[in-house]
Amino acid sequence: MKPTPFFPFIIAVFLVGSVSQAGLAQYRLGDFVMPGTNSKAVVYQTIASTQMEITYSRPNMRGRKIFGNLVPYNKIWRTGADEATKLYFSTPVMMAGAPVDSGRYELFTIPGENLWQVILQKDRGQWGSYKYLPENDVARLAVTPRILDRPIETFTISVDSIGSNGGVLNISWGNRVVPVPITINLEDTVIPNLEKALRESSRPPYFQAAMFYYENNLDMDRASALMALALKRNPGHIGMLYRYALILKQKGDTEEAIEASEKSLKGAQGADPELKAEYVRLNTILLNELKSQKHQP
Repeated sequence: MKPTPFFPFIIAVFLVGSVSQAGLAQYRLGDFVMPGTNSKAVVYQTIASTQMEITYSRPNMRGRKIFGNLVPYNKIWRTGADEATKLYFSTPVMMAGAPVDSGRYELFTIPGENLWQVILQKDRGQWGSYKYLPENDVARLAVTPRILDRPIETFTISVDSIGSNGGVLNISWGNRVVPVPITINLEDTVIPNLEKALRESSRPPYFQAAMFYYENNLDMDRASALMALALKRNPGHIGMLYRYALILKQKGDTEEAIEASEKSLKGAQGADPELKAEYVRLNTILLNELKSQKHQP
């Protein structure tokens, strides 16, 4: 009987060993992706002019106790499943009060019963947290988790409570949610680009820029000057006149605000019925507030 060659056996063992980590990822051939235990998700979110991207895998509870069991307390966790969770910011941000530069990061956590450590490291494309080294930490944030009334079956990372200059990165699974506040410095990230657009654009965004300054309560003098330029380009525009009145009111120029609102109210008389009704209502409320304010001692 001819002996079985030993060499192919060595190759087979080598191949099995070589895919011990990478082979755990979902199999892909062209557009076909083999269904896996953990679905992959990508979250895109814009806060002010900052682009965020989160790439992660989403395991399910499947009847298991999560924290303190499947995910041990006080040990590093990949914060999801499969590859390390990725986080991208297009501009510098503040996370839980700590500065974070723009760039791509891997997100790790150390869960605790009463306090979590949320950790960022530069993206190195690693699988799980097996190669995690504390000396590579870029930021380490202490965050207090909240207990949920109803458990979250599928691990979820979301950006919620989005405002003009921030939001909350929520890490949720089982009966826990870990809220990480994110804040954007508008004066550093938005205003330089906005002012550049005003200087260099063939059609400067006067109206949009004025509303940005007004809505973020940044500089009412700049807001009123920009809205005046917008009105110069669009004389008698009832929507712009109304918002000009709002800016002037915020600035403390009551008489000028009344004048702008009355012009908007007058212009609304010739508008389409729905637009007329809306701006008659808005200007009536605003004029009552302004006239009441005018007569206050």
